[in-house]
Amino acid sequence: MMIRPGMPRTSSGHPCGGHPPLRRPSRRRLAAPAGFVLPASGLLLMAAPAAASAATAARAAAPASAAAPARAALPARAAVPVRAAAPAAARDGWIRLAHLSPNTPPVDVYLYSFGGAQPMIVLKHVGYGAVSPYERVRSGEYTVAMRAAGAPRSSQPVLSTSVHIAPGGAYTVAGLGPKSGLRLQVLRDRLRTPKGTSLVRVIQASLRDHRVTVTAGSSVLARGLAFGNVTRYRVTRPGPLMVHVMGAVGMVTRHVRLTAGSIHTLVVLDGGSGRLMIDNLEDAAGSAVMPHGGAPMGLGGTAPVPAPSAAPWAAAAMAGALCVLAGAYWLRRVRHQARHAR
Repeated sequence: MMIRPGMPRTSSGHPCGGHPPLRRPSRRRLAAPAGFVLPASGLLLMAAPAAASAATAARAAAPASAAAPARAALPARAAVPVRAAAPAAARDGWIRLAHLSPNTPPVDVYLYSFGGAQPMIVLKHVGYGAVSPYERVRSGEYTVAMRAAGAPRSSQPVLSTSVHIAPGGAYTVAGLGPKSGLRLQVLRDRLRTPKGTSLVRVIQASLRDHRVTVTAGSSVLARGLAFGNVTRYRVTRPGPLMVHVMGAVGMVTRHVRLTAGSIHTLVVLDGGSGRLMIDNLEDAAGSAVMPHGGAPMGLGGTAPVPAPSAAPWAAAAMAGALCVLAGAYWLRRVRHQARHAR
């Protein structure tokens, strides 16, 4: 548009009326906010490591009972194996604990690393017939102690025994026998079978019938097995089985299905109303299904939380310091230019 001489102007002074053209903001106005943003960002970056360290310390300070709580009374005849997410490390093993003494009242069971003062596992108020799930632990020496239910942790154990956990091994530590002759027996559990077969063993934990005979179909698993005794594993053909237990006083029959590669422990128990019971514990179900267990004890459940690496936080702190320096330099430069512009 051309402006001719004599053309009327508006009150704003612009020949076309309205408002004058927009002006570009001064460099000083733009630079000032940036100078404040950079130091603020740097301070936030420098504060981040401290906040993260505080959160880590809070987690580490949580009570040990939250990391490895004392378990309440186990449900009797609890199932134990589940499919493992991944093969266990070669240096790990498994252990489970059982109360199989009919006339012994409930107990508290403790597992210690050998020579350790703090228990790794505490099972509270464990009654007759209760069997814990397998716990995954590092291989080595351990001590199992049994105290009367509710007794102080510092009190003298009623019974104790040591157990060596071999790498890749699985063990059951069971309280067996009558109350007057109670003992802790360490049983080595099998985890693998000959190809295409199953393994079955029997634990005689019935005090009412001091001797029992156990059959599975046409096979005899145990004949005249005395109270408190355990048979060896017996190779058995997979498939449905009718397990029959006969004693001088009682008898019981239970249907059990065996799959190829599975390993079972049949526990004969005293039931209600003078009857016998059969508890079918599945020790393992082939190479793909190992005993259930959480993080290895001593590097998981009760271990201190490892401190995070300091490298990322050092880098963040350095970046924050650089931002602060850059912001300070920018503000100084803007102020210097402003003084010279006046």
